[in-house]
Amino acid sequence: MTHDHDLVLRPTAAQTEAALNPPPGRTGGDLVVETLAGLGATTVFGLPGQHALGLFDALRRSDLRYLGLRVENNAGFAADAYGRITGEAAPLLLSTGPGALTSLAALQEAAAASAPVLAISSQIPTPGLGGGRHGYLHELPDQAASFRGVVKSVHTVRTQSQIPSAVEAAWKSALSAPHGPVWVEIPQDVLLAETRIPVVTGGDAFPEELPPRPELTALAAHLLSTAARPAIIAGGGVVRADASGKLRMLAERLSAPVVTTYGGKGAFPWTHPLSLRSWLEDRHTTDFLEDADVLLVVGSGLGELSSNYHTFKPRGRIIQIEADLGKLESNHPALGIHADARLALTALLETIEGTREDATAPERVRDVLARVRERIDGQELTLEQDLLASVRRALPARAPSFWDMTILAYWAWSAFDPRHPNTMHSAQGSGGLGYAFPAALGAAAADPTQPVLAVSGDGGALYSIAELATARQYDLDVTWLIVDDGGYGILREYMTDAFGETTGTELTRPDFVALAESFGVPATRTTPDTLAADLTKSLATPGPSVVVLPTALRMFAPTHL
Repeated sequence: MTHDHDLVLRPTAAQTEAALNPPPGRTGGDLVVETLAGLGATTVFGLPGQHALGLFDALRRSDLRYLGLRVENNAGFAADAYGRITGEAAPLLLSTGPGALTSLAALQEAAAASAPVLAISSQIPTPGLGGGRHGYLHELPDQAASFRGVVKSVHTVRTQSQIPSAVEAAWKSALSAPHGPVWVEIPQDVLLAETRIPVVTGGDAFPEELPPRPELTALAAHLLSTAARPAIIAGGGVVRADASGKLRMLAERLSAPVVTTYGGKGAFPWTHPLSLRSWLEDRHTTDFLEDADVLLVVGSGLGELSSNYHTFKPRGRIIQIEADLGKLESNHPALGIHADARLALTALLETIEGTREDATAPERVRDVLARVRERIDGQELTLEQDLLASVRRALPARAPSFWDMTILAYWAWSAFDPRHPNTMHSAQGSGGLGYAFPAALGAAAADPTQPVLAVSGDGGALYSIAELATARQYDLDVTWLIVDDGGYGILREYMTDAFGETTGTELTRPDFVALAESFGVPATRTTPDTLAADLTKSLATPGPSVVVLPTALRMFAPTHL
């Protein structure tokens, strides 16, 4: 009797010949790039370094496209965006010690946003490993320890024969729900040494699936179909799982209003009659969600921003679908379903019988949005709303946008219509500065058919200003809007409100127009009245460009204090 696990693929004569006589001159670095290509990778990001030269030399002999950024953290942000846009694992090639550690903030953002990034770093030579103090350049007692609390998984290579399996395991980990960054490290001598290991010709690129448990699906379907006032919170897990279509079908079948979190922007159509949009920092929205007798939370951990700074106190039953086991019921008791959002929503659609009709649901949605509108309109914030509207008019409907931690971005979290799923991205996952521009470069590399917009403040822009050289070198189609208010605007506002004065928020900054032009990047200084026209022109002109808007903005008043 033959079992499936007894079946093996026998090599052909040609494969046997190739294995017995691999081409000369290959190194451990070639095994890395061959494995990446076999898994389906086409583009890699990173920076070379002394210990990683064997890896970068191997790139020269491969068909992989390399995009080199000027700072490792920015290379990580670019890989993060490439992973978000394509849904593929984005390789990030780094060198030992300072180079590796400089990527940590980017990997934290990738982890928070569930972006699949495959970080591959060199290590000191094998004789120096083990925690001793040998005095090697870039030596750390335990480099991997710096990453274990940030990435999904750590994969350590000590011999060349381990390389293909370690890279393949890391690839699967990055792409298994929840997506996220992973870490592989390989010693310098292993990368440099010549190898007689056969050329890597393929790999198993299929990650493990995470379906819901059927008994939990049955109970959730019953609760939702019999609810009087169901509602849905859709988070970033819906976007990462490409499940926005399933979400819409379920919401319409249940007549359930939908709020999208800031990470879930685009998961539900902005102008849909059941769309409560993203006004999560508004008490009217919080009150509405607290009144739901059954609340379905999909792809969100109901963290600080998604719970109106933990002031959300639900009174009804919560059903939480979450691929990250650590987030499941971490903030509220729920019927916790550990599953990929797409698979779980599909199971609910197959289990719920009939349609729940509720003609009052759109009316209740309109009432909440009207209350939000009234509250915002009472704060004399016309400039901020007009600027956001100008950006929306200028940006093509399917063009992706990337937002730094800046006041205009905080407005966009609540008030910007992304038009399509997976087109609006920000650094709100971990809240670090400098994300928008290098991430936009990664998105432009992922899809050159659409212009890309990056939005930064002047403080955040200086974190990634060096990447103007990258944009010019690769001629990437990114327009960078820099809102220049002379400092860290949101911190200025926070400190003024809390203490009556500021410390450390005011910045000397360059002439951004002249600086961009020194890189060979065309730049425009605009005004609130001309922003829409200037952005439209820049986005329509191929290649990189900068638009500088000198203005000071204010945030709308919070409701959680």
